[in-house]
Amino acid sequence: MSKVIFDCAISLDGFFAGENRSPENPMGGVSEKLHQWMFKQKAFWKHIKAEGGDEDSADGKLIERVFARTGAYIMGKRMYEEGEVHWAEDLFEADVYVLTHEQRAPWIQNGTTTFYFINDGIMSALKKAKQSAQDKDIRIQGGANTIQQFLNAGLINECFIHIAPVFLGSGIRLFESIDKDKYDIIISEVIPSNLTTHIRYQLTQKK
Repeated sequence: MSKVIFDCAISLDGFFAGENRSPENPMGGVSEKLHQWMFKQKAFWKHIKAEGGDEDSADGKLIERVFARTGAYIMGKRMYEEGEVHWAEDLFEADVYVLTHEQRAPWIQNGTTTFYFINDGIMSALKKAKQSAQDKDIRIQGGANTIQQFLNAGLINECFIHIAPVFLGSGIRLFESIDKDKYDIIISEVIPSNLTTHIRYQLTQKK
């Protein structure tokens, strides 16, 4: 059965991204600090269709698994705008649903990636993403505000968070303004690593 998931990195003080985000400054310039563990893995660079990485370790297996289990993506307009100028053709290899007020035709790429632009909210995007994903999972790609919308709607089943050993001090917090009473939360997996701590949580909406 499909799950609605998110998988992301945060700083030790809870920040998902820095300030002054733009296509020229993706994630507010903090990606290297949050994702150093990921950038060292050959699996990451293979996924973005580039050369890089000097490790093929257990961290790389985690990267491979999340992409293998994902059948469709949902993201916000800001993340899309920051990423599209940098992403390789057919990066996602799946349908991607972008939450936006802008009306535009789908962007069909060479391969299996199509971007659909959704103007009528998260429930519409989720319904369409479930149809695309079939029996795979739907990944809420980001940014933080999009993840928060799905959390507050009680729609997340699982999250996998990678906590980088760094303080950012300011920026965009992942869990800003969420409904703290929405879920029962269970830690299902903790995986230590040299550059991050991976923690998987199972979320069940309270009745």
